[in-house]
Amino acid sequence: MKNLLFLLFSISFALSASAQAAVVVPEKPDPEAKKVLDRIRKKYEGYKTLEAAFAITIEVPGQPKDVQKGTVAQVGDKFRLDMDQQVIASDGKTTWVFLKNNKEIQITDSDPNGESGFLTPRDLLRRYQKGDFLYAITDKVSEKNRVLTQIEFKPTDKKSEYSKLRISVDEKAAAIESIRAFAKDGSRYIFEITRLSPGKSFPANHFQLDAKDYPGVHVEDLRM
Repeated sequence: MKNLLFLLFSISFALSASAQAAVVVPEKPDPEAKKVLDRIRKKYEGYKTLEAAFAITIEVPGQPKDVQKGTVAQVGDKFRLDMDQQVIASDGKTTWVFLKNNKEIQITDSDPNGESGFLTPRDLLRRYQKGDFLYAITDKVSEKNRVLTQIEFKPTDKKSEYSKLRISVDEKAAAIESIRAFAKDGSRYIFEITRLSPGKSFPANHFQLDAKDYPGVHVEDLRM
C-alpha cells in the first residue's frame, strides 16, 4: 500500500471534480490555515498515546472501488496498523509488514522521516511545519450539524507521488475528520477517522511482530 497521508487525512465529499480542479493553493502557506493546524497539532501532541479506528476507500482508475477498515495505534515514534490484509508495526527502529495473503513478514529498518511507512495524523501535523507542503483553506461546508473546514496541501517536492492532499477539520472539536490524497497516477485514497481513543494503554510488544506468533509464515529480512 502506498503512503497514505493520511494516514491523517483525506477527504471532502462536498467538492465536485470540477470544483477540485478550480482550487488554487497559494505559493506560500495560508496564515489562517496555519492557525487551524497549529491548534490541532498542539492537541494531538498532548496525547501520550493514541488509537484511531478508520476506513480507507481506494479508488484506482479502471478498478472497482476498494474499502478497507482498520485501526492504527501510536506512542511517540512507535505505531501499529491493523487491517484485513496486512499488519504494519514499528518500534521506531524496526518495521514489520505482515502480508496475510502471502503469509510473509517483511522486516526493514524504520525510516525516521516516515517516507516509507504509514503516515499518521500526528505525522502530517509535524510535516506541514517542515515546509513539506504549501497549504490553504479552500472551503467550509456543513455536514451532520457541523461546520468542517477544508485545507488543501500541495507537496513542495515535485517528485512526490501525490499531486495534493485535502483534510477536513472540525475546528470546534480541534479534530481531523478525514483526509483525501490525490495520486499523480489518478488514484485516490480517502481516509476517514471513525473513532479516536487518546490515552489508551498498550502492551510492550504491541509495536513489534514475532514470527513465532504466525506459524508457517515466511520471513524476509530486508534490513541493511
